[in-house]
Amino acid sequence: MTTVLRPHAEQQYAEELALLAKEDDRPRPPGWKLSPWAVTTYILGDGERITPKYVGARRIVEVAVATLATDRALLLLGVPGTAKTWLSEHLAAAVSGDSTLLVQGTAGTAEEAIRYGWNYARLLAEGPSQEALTPSPIMRAMAEGRIARVEELTRMPSDVQDALITVLSEKTLPIPELNVEVQAQRGFNVIATANDRDRGVNELSSALRRRFNTVVLPVPATAEEEVDIVARRVAQLGTALQLPETTTGLAEIRRVVTVFRELRGGMTEDGRTKLKSPSGTLSTAEAISVVTNGIALAAHFGDGVLRPSDVAAGIVGAVVQEPVSDRVVWREYLETVVRERADWRDFYRACREVS
Repeated sequence: MTTVLRPHAEQQYAEELALLAKEDDRPRPPGWKLSPWAVTTYILGDGERITPKYVGARRIVEVAVATLATDRALLLLGVPGTAKTWLSEHLAAAVSGDSTLLVQGTAGTAEEAIRYGWNYARLLAEGPSQEALTPSPIMRAMAEGRIARVEELTRMPSDVQDALITVLSEKTLPIPELNVEVQAQRGFNVIATANDRDRGVNELSSALRRRFNTVVLPVPATAEEEVDIVARRVAQLGTALQLPETTTGLAEIRRVVTVFRELRGGMTEDGRTKLKSPSGTLSTAEAISVVTNGIALAAHFGDGVLRPSDVAAGIVGAVVQEPVSDRVVWREYLETVVRERADWRDFYRACREVS
């Protein structure tokens, strides 16, 4: 696994999952690898041997885990960058030991991705048969009693979304060409994610929405919480990417988080100055990307210390998504807020250079 760029959750955290499974003496729902209590511990960490995978309110995770133990599917809803995909992957890994049964929702996703397809060479040669059938990840999850994941559900066309209704309500997937059906085994469920900003793209029908229990993932409540999340993920990514050792000061991470939170919220952190917000989301995930890219710059082209000049270009690129309107927002913020902060002068100069 040393050559794999990004191992699946069940591979990367196999030791933690094995440790929890060994010590877990609580009741487990049918088909689950761990009890709901152990799954929650795996997600949130225990402060000692189990590292936290998600930083947020415990109740949110408990509700999500409890939903998966029922006959209702789970919909993780939130703005971009609130760890919906990350949480769904780790939930699937902890519950069924397999996070790879994934359907990626796009405007071009076909119904076969939800139901099944055919090997057309065998179909033409032999006619409809079990051997010619190509099961979807959801069909495999049903047959094996595992968790299936559907990413960006609202990006799919509405008719493709509705292919889930029978699966979620009847827990069966008919194959009329073979006059058979696949019935879900115990342990099967679906975790879907959807983006708050995709409202109006392909909204869920009321029939499909009723089949889900919706859990909203909020943005980090405080700056310190967001700084902690960014620092943890940057450290993990640096190890995974085998970046050279750098001195990653929390000061620069805190500065990136402050800029993102102020522009995202339309107000400086002291509450004294109202700000215009850019068109982008400026999510925690983007802050992680900016800092990680800065570390790469510092390691390969700098002196190994993360400095304002290493993160400035990444911040400008994240803020200025629309070349005209966002550039006006950024320049106003730079001149009225950043310039006035005495301890941000080096950051101001770096941003002016790349702007």
